[in-house]
Amino acid sequence: MPLTFLLEVFAEHTREDAFVFAGRASTYGWLTERIEHWAAPLREADIDRGTVVMLEAGFSPDAVALLLALLHRGAIVVPAAPSSQHHTERFAEIAQVEAMVRIDAERGLQARPTGCTADHPLYDQLGEHPGLVLFTSGSTGEPKGIVHDVTRLLDKYRVRRRCHRTVAFLLFDHIGGLDTALYSLSNGSCLVLVDDRTPDGVCQAVQDHRAEVLPVAPSFLNLLALSGAHQRYDLSSLRFVTYGAEMMPAATLDRCQQMFPGVTLLQKYGTSEVGTLRSKSRSSDSLWVKIGGEGYQTRVVDGQLEILARSSMLGYLNADSPFTADGWFKTGDDVEVDGEYIRFLGRASDVINVGGRKVHPAEVEGIILALPNIDEVAVMGEANPLMGQIVCAQLRTVTPEDLGPLRRRVREACRQQLDAYKVPIKIELATAPLTSARHKVHRHPTP
Repeated sequence: MPLTFLLEVFAEHTREDAFVFAGRASTYGWLTERIEHWAAPLREADIDRGTVVMLEAGFSPDAVALLLALLHRGAIVVPAAPSSQHHTERFAEIAQVEAMVRIDAERGLQARPTGCTADHPLYDQLGEHPGLVLFTSGSTGEPKGIVHDVTRLLDKYRVRRRCHRTVAFLLFDHIGGLDTALYSLSNGSCLVLVDDRTPDGVCQAVQDHRAEVLPVAPSFLNLLALSGAHQRYDLSSLRFVTYGAEMMPAATLDRCQQMFPGVTLLQKYGTSEVGTLRSKSRSSDSLWVKIGGEGYQTRVVDGQLEILARSSMLGYLNADSPFTADGWFKTGDDVEVDGEYIRFLGRASDVINVGGRKVHPAEVEGIILALPNIDEVAVMGEANPLMGQIVCAQLRTVTPEDLGPLRRRVREACRQQLDAYKVPIKIELATAPLTSARHKVHRHPTP
C-alpha cells in the first residue's frame, strides 16, 4: 500500500506531537488510531477502492486522519475546503463524485451517496492505486480537475528530510497545503494547524507553539508588514519563511528582510499538476531560485518553464492535455534564466500586449505595492482600438484615500521605474478583495 511508509514513520514517533490544533496536541499514536477508527464507518458507507469521494473539510487533525484513511482504502479523494464552498457543486459534477463525506463533531462520519457513477477514462488509469483530484483556481476560466495517482505523488516523501515545527497556512485543498502536511508527517514533525489566518492569528500561533517554518503567500507577507503584527509577538522561533503560490514583489521581499532578520527566506515553486519541487533561493534577498530535486527535470522553451516529473498528474478531467509530445508539462510561466537559476516574470496568459510590446502585470503590481497605504493591487489589460490593449490597475487601500491624488502618485511612481507603455492608463478603486483564498490575484477587465 502507498501509505505503508507513512505508517512506519508514525510508529517511530508514537509519543511525539503530530498536530497542534485549537490549543491541543495530538500525537502520532493518536493519528494512527484515528486512521484505523475511520475504516469501519467508511466500510459501512460503501466507500471502497475506486470510489470517488468529496471530503468537505478544513485543516484539522481528524480531517487529515480521514484523508489518509480514504487513501489507504484506495478511494479517489476530492478535498474541498470551506473556502471552496461556492464551487463545491461544480467540482462534484466535474469529478463525477459518488459520495460526499464530512465530519460531524457529534455524529462522526456523515456520508451520502450522490447517485453519480464515475466513469471518466482517467480513473481507469489508476488501476488499484488511490487517487487525488485537485482543482485549479479558475481565476481566468472554469476550474480544471486534476487527477493524480497518489502512489506516484507520494514517492518524493519517502526520503527523510529535516524535522521542523511547521505552520499549515495554505489550504487543505491546495497543492501547497497538502505538500506542507505530507512533508511534515513524513518526517515525524509537528504541524501547527490554524483557523485564524489573519496576521495576528498566524503570529499568535507561531509564538504559542514555537513554530520554526512559516509557509505563506507574498500577499499575506505584504498584509503582515502593513499590520505590524510581527512586532506584537515573539517570532524568535522562526528559522524559515517560505513563500510561493503567487509572484513575490521585490518590495515585499525587502520588507520581509526587515521583518525577519536572521530568518532564511526561501522561494517555493509547485503546481497542482506536478506537485511541489525542491528549491534553493540564491539568497534570502534574491528572487532568483533553483528548482528541481529527485524526480524532476526542468527546461525553458521560448522563455517558458517546462517540467518533466514522475509525480505528474494523469491529466485534466475537463480540459486538453498540457503535456508536450515527449511528456513535459507546459507550466505557462514566463521566466528569465541565469545559469542554474531562474526568475519568474509572470503567467504568459496574463501578459498585456500594448502595441506589440509585452507587459507582465506582476512587474507593475510590485511597484504599486511598494507605495504607502496600498493593501492590494491587480493589473490587467483592457481592449483598445488603437493599441490593442492598455494597462489598467485596480487598487485597495489600507485607509480611505481620494482617488485623484492616489492616481497621481501611482502614475508618478510607475513613470520613474517603468517604460511609458507599462504605466497604467486607468486606475480605479476596487470594492471587493483582489486576492482569492488561494492567494491568487483576481485579474479581470476594469468595468
